[in-house]
Amino acid sequence: MTRLERMRQVVCVLAMLAGFALLAGCAPDPVPPPEQSGELVVATRNSPTTYFLDADGKPSGFEFDLVSRFAEAQGWKARFVVADTLDAMLETVAKGQAHIAAAGLTASDERRRALRFGPTYGQIKEWVICGPNIKTPRRIDDLPGLRVEVVAGSSHVDHLKAFQRRLPALKWVVSDVSSSEELLERVDIGLADCTVSDSDSLDVARNFHPTLRDAFVLASAQPQAWVVGRGMSTAFSRQLVSFFKGLEKERTLALLRERYFGHVTRLNEADVLGILEKRATLLQEFKPHLQAAQSETGLDWRLLAAVAYQESQWDAHAVSFTGVRGLMMLTEQTADQLGVKDRLDPRESILGGARYIIMLRDGLPEQVPEPDRTWMALAAYNLGSGHLHDARRLARALGKNPDSWADMKAVLPLLAKREHAGNLKYGYARGGEARAMTENVRIYFDILAKYEKPYREFLALD
Repeated sequence: MTRLERMRQVVCVLAMLAGFALLAGCAPDPVPPPEQSGELVVATRNSPTTYFLDADGKPSGFEFDLVSRFAEAQGWKARFVVADTLDAMLETVAKGQAHIAAAGLTASDERRRALRFGPTYGQIKEWVICGPNIKTPRRIDDLPGLRVEVVAGSSHVDHLKAFQRRLPALKWVVSDVSSSEELLERVDIGLADCTVSDSDSLDVARNFHPTLRDAFVLASAQPQAWVVGRGMSTAFSRQLVSFFKGLEKERTLALLRERYFGHVTRLNEADVLGILEKRATLLQEFKPHLQAAQSETGLDWRLLAAVAYQESQWDAHAVSFTGVRGLMMLTEQTADQLGVKDRLDPRESILGGARYIIMLRDGLPEQVPEPDRTWMALAAYNLGSGHLHDARRLARALGKNPDSWADMKAVLPLLAKREHAGNLKYGYARGGEARAMTENVRIYFDILAKYEKPYREFLALD
């Protein structure tokens, strides 16, 4: 570093301390173009429909896979910058700190006036969604007087403003959150009357907010596209066009959508009628393997059956949108760790899943009692032990009991909230889904315990 560079660095530090970093010319330099650096820098947001860490702590999500494929096709590495809010994400691109923003963004006419978009790769609808405790509005004229919350900087705000020109009484509250998932939860528990959500986010949210009600479509057939930094070359734009054309031709885009959105209804309210119907057929086929797993691990075979039903609906060939598969929906990494060679083999899958639950349960502190210990192990089965231990630390910080499932149920959804996720060791996690999965398993277990006899007199969990 030259003397001049050292002096500039000192000036920048002093300016930042005084709050005048931009005036001193100390803003971070724009990232070099990917053609030069070999690195594609991508601004995104944490969301189950865009970018998140899976149960093994690995980046996942529809946008993650899409961007990674594009970068790989150009011979670049992809680096993701996760923003706390939608405005912050777009600002990162505007300042040249990222080459593109990829987060399921709507390329509305209003946004196109201010932003440069790449090729359209999908379409969504924007729905007005309301809670169960109000009379559901059926048109825009029914919204005045209701508390409507929307994501700040979203296309939803633009569309509401367009309606407000003829309906001045229409009001809403903007919220600085990264996506609509938090607002959908607020509507579900009654903190807001309605919100606006893209159809993709809504489909995923229904897995653990089943009481949400569709009111009406605010905007239909909205195109999705990446935001491209204004400094990006025309050659880069041509690369984008060529890439998406190739995806369409090879049906890769359709396969990716199926992977992430084709099974979003897997976590529903407890399907009592379904489990009662299938226990007379499918359950009998797998019962010997379930009872063998009980003999090896000590876990009640009916509990294992409940997990298998929640995970796969007792479908030995099930494959989820995240690539987990088999009766017990094991990830490839977990299967390798447990010595499972074929995840689609019912016996191997059940034994592997049972061993995994025991491993997760044994990893909890000794003071955690039963049955709380088992319920926490099942939550970890869904989101990973790292995220569960994050939730336990967060529970302790919030004055709750990390050894109580009743308290942990309230804490798990907080792993997806911006004000908490940034302070966690393992970051953002879909804790609400883990809670829903565990609670469903408890219901299924109660049903099976009522209608199926215990094996070798093993006692059922309370």
